[in-house]
Amino acid sequence: MEKLQFKISINATAAKVYDRMLGISDKSNYEAWTALFNPTSSYEGTWTKDSKMLFVGQDENGEKGGMVSRIIENIPSRFVSIQHYGLVQGSVEVTEGPDVEKWANGFENYTFEEKDGITSVIVDLDTTAEFVEYMNESYPNALNKLKEICEEK
Repeated sequence: MEKLQFKISINATAAKVYDRMLGISDKSNYEAWTALFNPTSSYEGTWTKDSKMLFVGQDENGEKGGMVSRIIENIPSRFVSIQHYGLVQGSVEVTEGPDVEKWANGFENYTFEEKDGITSVIVDLDTTAEFVEYMNESYPNALNKLKEICEEK
């Protein structure tokens, strides 16, 4: 696994950034910024600590795919930790095998630090070597979209 970090400053409170980033009060906010990874990106589950979460979308063939994950920690407006432990392939959750082993126990962590009404979002994530370039290109664009969503009135 490769470790990557991305940061952005957003002119909004941590509470607002947290809410819009995770789609707490309006799931379409989450779907809007994550659409830069996959236009059909969404999630199934809750952000409650220890709960299972499916991060899903459709592939180019219209098949459902994504990640099977667990919310390890959720401290509202401060920190969210997600552990990926499987793949969604169609209607099946795959939690073992060679494809899963590449991702198993990978983390995605979000830290929110607010100062004077400006929130820094720090994203720390584990990814496979084959996705480093994709993440380095896509994540900054997605965070810029999140910034736009959060800075709207």
